[in-house]
Amino acid sequence: MPEIARGIVPAGKRLLPLIFLLAVGAPLAAKADKGIVDVRALPRLEGAVEDSSRTQSYSMSYSVPTVVALSSSATKKLLAADGWIQYARPLDEKSTSLTFKKAQHGLRVSFSQGLGRPDQSVVNYTADRITANLPFPLDATDIVFDQNRPYLGCIAPLALDAALDFFRKEMAAIGWKPLSASDATARWPNAELTETVQNGVRAYYSHDDGDGFYRQRPIMLTLLRRDDGRTGVEIRVAPFTLPETLEADSEMAGLPRPKPTRTAKSSGGTDSVRREMEVAVIAELPATLAFYRRELASRSWAEETSGAVVTPDHVTLKFSSAEQSATLTLGRKYDLTVVSLVTQVKEATLAARARAKKEADEKFMKDAAVMARQVIAADEVRRVAQAANLSDAPLRALADSSTPVPLPENAEAIKFDGADGRLEFNSSSSVRAVAAFYRGSLTSQGWKEKPSIINQTNMAVMEFSKGGKSVSLTAMQMGPKVRVSADGSGLVMANARIAAKSGAAGAKESNEPASKATDEALEAEADSVLPVPKQRTMRTIGTGKMPGSDAPFRRELEASVPATLNSVLVFYRSELGKRGWQETAEGAVVKPDQVQLAFTSPDGPATLKLGRRNGETSVVLAQKYPAAAATADVVPKPGQSKLMFGNLGTSEAMVSINKQTIKVAAGAGGPRSPRPPMIDLPPGKYQYALKIAGGQARNNQIEIGAGDTWGVMIGPGGDVLPLQMY
Repeated sequence: MPEIARGIVPAGKRLLPLIFLLAVGAPLAAKADKGIVDVRALPRLEGAVEDSSRTQSYSMSYSVPTVVALSSSATKKLLAADGWIQYARPLDEKSTSLTFKKAQHGLRVSFSQGLGRPDQSVVNYTADRITANLPFPLDATDIVFDQNRPYLGCIAPLALDAALDFFRKEMAAIGWKPLSASDATARWPNAELTETVQNGVRAYYSHDDGDGFYRQRPIMLTLLRRDDGRTGVEIRVAPFTLPETLEADSEMAGLPRPKPTRTAKSSGGTDSVRREMEVAVIAELPATLAFYRRELASRSWAEETSGAVVTPDHVTLKFSSAEQSATLTLGRKYDLTVVSLVTQVKEATLAARARAKKEADEKFMKDAAVMARQVIAADEVRRVAQAANLSDAPLRALADSSTPVPLPENAEAIKFDGADGRLEFNSSSSVRAVAAFYRGSLTSQGWKEKPSIINQTNMAVMEFSKGGKSVSLTAMQMGPKVRVSADGSGLVMANARIAAKSGAAGAKESNEPASKATDEALEAEADSVLPVPKQRTMRTIGTGKMPGSDAPFRRELEASVPATLNSVLVFYRSELGKRGWQETAEGAVVKPDQVQLAFTSPDGPATLKLGRRNGETSVVLAQKYPAAAATADVVPKPGQSKLMFGNLGTSEAMVSINKQTIKVAAGAGGPRSPRPPMIDLPPGKYQYALKIAGGQARNNQIEIGAGDTWGVMIGPGGDVLPLQMY
């Protein structure tokens, strides 16, 4: 067997296994991160139960059968015995989390109460990377450390000379080396390394990239001899490396903020009476002061000389603008400049704003009152025009009616609930004709009428009684129809619920053109804000808008055209298309005697309703303007309707609707009143009762649709005018 020299590896027997081991070991070594401690190897409190589902090499948690306070105290002792030194972060001294350092490793420990177990606590270990390591003197106290800038402040239990020797040795062991004056001034011409420190020493160090360090700026070590024989220690980034001119970061509460900052917080907004901002700036005090003087001056703030305090470590200055005053305070803490900036709107400005608001409110309410009177006047004109189309001719009873009280021959949209004793229908006859019909027919059947103070051309309320039963009827002009609603024990029928069909005998309207109706092409009126044919016999336009504003949030046109319904429909489809309106299929109804269409327009949604009345085609065209309505705050919540109440009378009114009672003060909606009351309701029909102070309750009804806003305006005599506002 040939001899083999010592130290030589036989290629046939050892080389292949060696290559294999190197190949396997290389990736494992590459994955190791000596800057991060493996928390799985750290000591744990007695009785610890690990949450293995959350365990990583850099993070883990475990529970122990002790409360948080005891667990925190025990963890400090446990880690200290393992060589970990506790410290606080700058400006984070009140944190409940604990921070530790051991050699080049960092550790953060937090605590929480056990889930549903106040007698237990959960301990969380999280590894911290120290990117700029500094040595801690043994048994040092009051340690404040930032591992990133870096910063170190503490009290060393050593004499000044011993402390200096410690840092020279330990700084060199970490890789820090003394910074020469030539190296410093080569990059920072303003660097001054020869200054002396009274009762202490100062030294400068630099560190090359590597071992976690990257582009580390030089640091300044300052040691101060204390009266108790110990040494005060501060290590911070050398001041001459910090920027002399600070750039602006994003504003906070509308106030300037420099960068870089360690912490920042603020309260208030740009329109607040008082604003406060506090920031900790990573810069020297002179640079920070220069930043605020520059930024405040650019915002038209003037610096005041009275009360000014400017020292190397503290600044207090006052500033003023046309409407506000400000106090700027700068101070030093650790290696940071702490800034407090407080602004306050001046009393004279607040008084001027209050006067302006009061004047604007008064103008708003005055304009609203004028608009309300205009709307009421326009509605009265429209009501009179509509009433002219209502017949005063005597009515006959509808044959074969199954209701407990007779129905007039032209009753439409009949709804009768015999179980609840309620009846509703529409009529094309006048309020006077409907009231005369019921007074005559019910009196002849033995019903006795109770006198009522409401007996007007647009509304009549009648109360009848017979044999212990009662019936209350209300006839109210609602647009081109009279709406009749009735309730009472006299309408109750056991096990009866009848839904009468609209269009019963005598209750029909013809779409056949009268002698004056034509099929000729219709022309548009040139100056109308909403399109309407020239060949009209009646036209009214109602507009809802903010007082003092020309921007409407709703317009409604009503017209009567002596032409066939089909001709009018063709006219509107053509004219609206020219204006960029697009017809939608949602909810569309097209019948020989009725049309209801929805449109989208550049300004908002719109609806067109056509019908037949007295041989003519009736038109109702309404358009909404959502942007203006949102500004006016009259848009209801999604899927809801809104009611607004106004009272032009001199007495308080009470409105009861949907199990709510709303007080409407005298003059609500007038020039000297606050914003009138409003409520949101689900869409539907609502009965409501109105009671004026010193008077009897009156029953009314209103129907509101989803997305609609209606105003209920109470007149001086107690009359109610419902107006669709949006």
